[in-house]
Amino acid sequence: MALWRVRATVDDRPGYLSVLTASLALRSVNILAVQVHTTEEGAVDDFLVDAPDTMTEADLMAAVVKGRGRDAFVARAEAEGLVDQPTRALALAGRLVHEPDALAETVLPETLAALLDATDVRWRPEATTDLPGFHGGRMVLADPAGGSYEVLRALPAFTPAEYARAQALVEVAATLQRQDRARRQHREQIGMLLPDGTELVLRPAVQDDVPAVREMIEDCSPATLRHRFRGVTRREGAVADEARLRRLLEPSNGVTLLAVAPGSRVVAMATLLVEGDLGEATVLVEDGWQRRGLGTALMRRLHAHAEGSGLAALTVHVAADNVAMLRTLRRLGADRFERDGAQVSVTLATAAETPATSGQ
Repeated sequence: MALWRVRATVDDRPGYLSVLTASLALRSVNILAVQVHTTEEGAVDDFLVDAPDTMTEADLMAAVVKGRGRDAFVARAEAEGLVDQPTRALALAGRLVHEPDALAETVLPETLAALLDATDVRWRPEATTDLPGFHGGRMVLADPAGGSYEVLRALPAFTPAEYARAQALVEVAATLQRQDRARRQHREQIGMLLPDGTELVLRPAVQDDVPAVREMIEDCSPATLRHRFRGVTRREGAVADEARLRRLLEPSNGVTLLAVAPGSRVVAMATLLVEGDLGEATVLVEDGWQRRGLGTALMRRLHAHAEGSGLAALTVHVAADNVAMLRTLRRLGADRFERDGAQVSVTLATAAETPATSGQ
């Protein structure tokens, strides 16, 4: 006897599955497992069967056609196929739990390939115009962390159930990645002592900080928000937008730091975005925490991060009436101020630029 995988579409009407199984039984084909996928074209029946050694692929295909099956797919199977698909999916999800370090790069693509019997799985970090879904042997899965996965196989065509399982697996992986980052970043947090003796914690932001950061933003005055978000007001609704906050907290090309007061309350955030060898820094401090040295401390931290990353300079776009921030940047050594209307672009050199500058 030999194991085969058989997939065929039949009309989603009473009795049609029994016609197909009877046709297989008449040829001494033993059905070991079956799944039924409901689609717009009909019911897709996926069998794992044990057939006589003398039976060929053409014989099985003929039996399927005789049983009113269409769009048939027949291929030899391995003993691993005896595990039902829900159990198989759970086992593969368990692998994600035990190997969080390389989820996006290797583990998740390999897991998706095993789950779907795919020939190729590719992760796209950039935004794509393709909507999540599937067509034939191509599937696009949305990655909650950004980007998407493209999954390819020749035959058979993907089904809604397979797509749902794969998307669920991607979402499990994204959750595990966030939790792993949170654990690692928790270890990276440092204490901060303000000049007035107040103790804060400074740490990298994670996706789970969205509610706390939104609360901080809602507590900020319109003037403070205008200075940070260049004219955007709370009333316009764009500041606390969920998608925008998620991108802001974990930017793909930089880092966001949060200052956390006792009680896990976020009172300030600072973001460094990198493009080439230049960085752009922004700082937002809740009104009640301004003029206490917190903005200066955060800007120093971003400057140090830029130097450690080998950036040539740091640029800060400041409202012309934001006297406190302009004064802070001067204290940090900024010597280039370019005004354009109501905005001043300030350039702060880093140590990485010093050797080239001093040699001229």
